[in-house]
Amino acid sequence: MSTPPRQSFIAQNPSVLYFLAALGLFTLGVTLLSEATGVGVISTSFVKTLGKTLCLCLIAIAMDVVWGYCGILSLGHFAFFGIGGYAIGMWLMYARTQAIVVPSLMERAIPPTPDEISDAIGNQIFGVVGSSEFPLIWAFADSLFLQLAMVVLVPGLLALVFGWLAFRSRVTGVYLSILTQAMTLALSLYLFQNDSGLRGNNGLSGLQNIPGFEDTSQAVISIVFFYASALALAMGYLFFAWVISGKMGSVVKGIRDNEARVRFLGYHVESYKLFIFTITAVVSGIAGALYYPQAGIINPGEIAPIASIYLAVWVAIGGRGRLYGAVIGAAFVSLLSSWFTGGGAPDIPLGFYTIQWTDWWLVLLGFSFVAVTLFFPKGIGGLFDYLVRKPS
Repeated sequence: MSTPPRQSFIAQNPSVLYFLAALGLFTLGVTLLSEATGVGVISTSFVKTLGKTLCLCLIAIAMDVVWGYCGILSLGHFAFFGIGGYAIGMWLMYARTQAIVVPSLMERAIPPTPDEISDAIGNQIFGVVGSSEFPLIWAFADSLFLQLAMVVLVPGLLALVFGWLAFRSRVTGVYLSILTQAMTLALSLYLFQNDSGLRGNNGLSGLQNIPGFEDTSQAVISIVFFYASALALAMGYLFFAWVISGKMGSVVKGIRDNEARVRFLGYHVESYKLFIFTITAVVSGIAGALYYPQAGIINPGEIAPIASIYLAVWVAIGGRGRLYGAVIGAAFVSLLSSWFTGGGAPDIPLGFYTIQWTDWWLVLLGFSFVAVTLFFPKGIGGLFDYLVRKPS
């Protein structure tokens, strides 16, 4: 009896092709409508919003893989997102400040020494926290290549060490979630201190000004970052679709459903969990490195535990255990949040009280999460599945 021919990756995962086609059409539409490359119907600020949304979709996919497929409810993945943002932000601030400070120093009768240049740059960056010396963590801030390496290495090493300690101790369930949240809280509180080396509560600002492109309009820069975000999302979707398919995907989902049985079958559960936890942290860092140059600023508040909780809410609303569900949830909540908090949603006068959505948006989001959990446990993605597969 002959064995049936093995199906291709796309044949086994048709949703990948649908997703890439939808993302391609979306990117083409934004290109034709943007100010930089199209007719100007979409403003530069909204192109940045869309680019940031694509980055949030990428970290939502990472969260879905670690939670929806592997069963690890991490409440700390936004910390890796923020670390990626800080890593690229350090180079952006250093290079931009250097471009401003060095020409002014060169106008002096006596050329400045390297130490004087370093002190002048440090004073411009750290003067806001009463310092002018570069902390050790800024040792590679003058190198774009090394800081890009930090975008990957720092989140990856932090996740590797944390995951190794947690998984080898067999910490699971709510206890692991609390540990990830504690890690995020500790990092956030540390970064709020002025002597953390990252300007404390002031954070890193002016990140939208890309060194070497001072004469390039923000409209062009925004569309370039939008393309980069779309490419990263497409590659991330493909990569994680490959990870969760085949034998590895079966083992990962088996760990989610019955970890003890998978261990009994001879699989080294801790290695699989550590791989998923680490690789999703790395992708989260890459998403953050693309997000914050479009946002223009990053501060410790971005890494607070509540951000990781929001991330879990996005995945739950979109439908965990479905990569496209995570994308739907992140895009839906992110764009709706921008509309409600940006003044797009009209206030509702009730006579005795006026509902202002800038104040009530989080309440609405909380009610939506509860409603999805109670009535649509598979989220928006599950509802989509039902409508597509519903018999006529």
